[in-house]
Amino acid sequence: MKRFSFFAMLSRMKYIRRWGLMRNAREENLSEHSLDTAYIAHALALLSDVDPSRAVFCALYHDCSEILTGDMPTPVKYYSPQIKESYKEIEQAAAGRLLSTLPPDLQQAYRPHFFEQDPQVLSVVKAADKLSALIKCIEEIRMGNNDFQNAKQAQLEALHQMNLPAVDFFLENCLPAYELTLDELNLGNL
Repeated sequence: MKRFSFFAMLSRMKYIRRWGLMRNAREENLSEHSLDTAYIAHALALLSDVDPSRAVFCALYHDCSEILTGDMPTPVKYYSPQIKESYKEIEQAAAGRLLSTLPPDLQQAYRPHFFEQDPQVLSVVKAADKLSALIKCIEEIRMGNNDFQNAKQAQLEALHQMNLPAVDFFLENCLPAYELTLDELNLGNL
């Protein structure tokens, strides 16, 4: 009987730490980040008239290739265009390799989530990914870790450059709550 390792490999996402070069007050793993990105992508898709299920699944699997490639240790902005393109090719090959660890019938069902082609879905997921990173920066700064100040500013600038109304809505109406304490969130009389 053939054994398939896809799900066992995905479970290892919890061991891959993000922000490896940064001092973290609380470490974040790839599993947490992927779930947060999927939550945000769902909202952005609904606000953008984009198929929410495609956005959620794409977000859920958007960094799975890092199981095989690892996270880029240096911010992408420091790499040359050739290195960035090469890394994209490596990520695509890793995603294909990961898909090959599924039964053949499931490979075809999962493939669109790993290799999404719709530019609107990809835009929503990219924005959700950046919002997740911004939220991590806010959390770290709130815990007194000012190492994330520059990263916060870079994420904000990138998000504004996207010119997506859904992102603007999230930044204005949802993001401020991340600055609040649990008591300040005012969940009503539970």
